Amino acid sequence: MPELPEVETIRRQLNDVVVGKTVARVDILEPNMFIGDPETITGQKIIGTGRRAKVLRIFFANGSALLAHFKLNGQFFYDPPGKQTPARFTRIIFDFSDGSRLLFNDSRKFGWIKAIKDFKEEESAMIEPFKDDFTVDNLAAVLSKSRRPIKVLLMDQDKVGGIGNIYANESLFKAGIDPFRPANSLKPEEVKKLHKAILAILQKAIDCKGSSGKDEWYRQLNGSTGCYQEHFLVYQRDGQVCPGSCGGEVLRQTQAGRGTFYCAKCQK
Repeated sequence: MPELPEVETIRRQLNDVVVGKTVARVDILEPNMFIGDPETITGQKIIGTGRRAKVLRIFFANGSALLAHFKLNGQFFYDPPGKQTPARFTRIIFDFSDGSRLLFNDSRKFGWIKAIKDFKEEESAMIEPFKDDFTVDNLAAVLSKSRRPIKVLLMDQDKVGGIGNIYANESLFKAGIDPFRPANSLKPEEVKKLHKAILAILQKAIDCKGSSGKDEWYRQLNGSTGCYQEHFLVYQRDGQVCPGSCGGEVLRQTQAGRGTFYCAKCQK
């Protein structure tokens, strides 16, 4: 599932190519994946893009907005000439007045796009990396209220936005924290390390334009892969030597239905 770095990469790339364009037509090939009325944005000019956690936003001059969630393997492709043949898994096509197009692909049909007529920011208790509310104190407050395993809590989008399985694994390894520990067991100094690690790992992944793991479903706007997978510390590295200096082995266990990758020697 695309996480904060992948969605942020797509947002930045969309910002460079679609802002200023006008939507001429919305071709919905899979009705269940489009929520709202496409006429809300038809004929409207795009004025900006945004992101909240894993949800991409596209803003229009009339006050409307498109929200897009990639779920497991949704993809956006930009076709400058507007001549690319829709792929087998193309579900929604946005035709622009200049002849270019934006295609939304999703093989498993879990992703969705929603048109909102009068967009207004909703209040949320969720804290999010790179936002003003993502402070050490606020992270400590979130962790202190739960005995759930720290990794599971980091992936809870109602608590901390944007972090999924890849970056929870990577951040906890960088911080030297056992992913199975209760969230409220972390000491103040450990929370500081985790806070720093989360920001560092996410920024590195953004710089690499996201992660295209073994399945390589995540793609950039032009169809190319991201490269953070070349820098994985523990994710999908089970059975390999720990990248730290302990000489241990990267292990894998199933946790809350997802693979947890960690080093038992380095992470306490």
